[in-house]
Amino acid sequence: MATSVGVLHLELMIGDATNLKAKRRVLKSFRDRLAARHNVSVAEVDYQNHRQRAVLAVAMVGSDGRYVESALARLIDAAAAHRGMYVVSSEIEMW
Repeated sequence: MATSVGVLHLELMIGDATNLKAKRRVLKSFRDRLAARHNVSVAEVDYQNHRQRAVLAVAMVGSDGRYVESALARLIDAAAAHRGMYVVSSEIEMW
């Protein structure tokens, strides 16, 4: 049985964040929604001390690589639709 691991890197702008507290409020809302609805792990991995930028890493493990990759691709759309933030770039890596 083959195991597939996918990681989605999302670079985000939180345009209305006037301070780190406002940024973290938007990111926490998004992270909590992803973790609850999609059974993924999410971590902020870059720009932790920048008030309007963030890079999130979203990890998913499954037995079907195509499913994992398509599920991560759908999360890009979820990020783009989340209120208060904009997707600057995204990249999916599969192992």
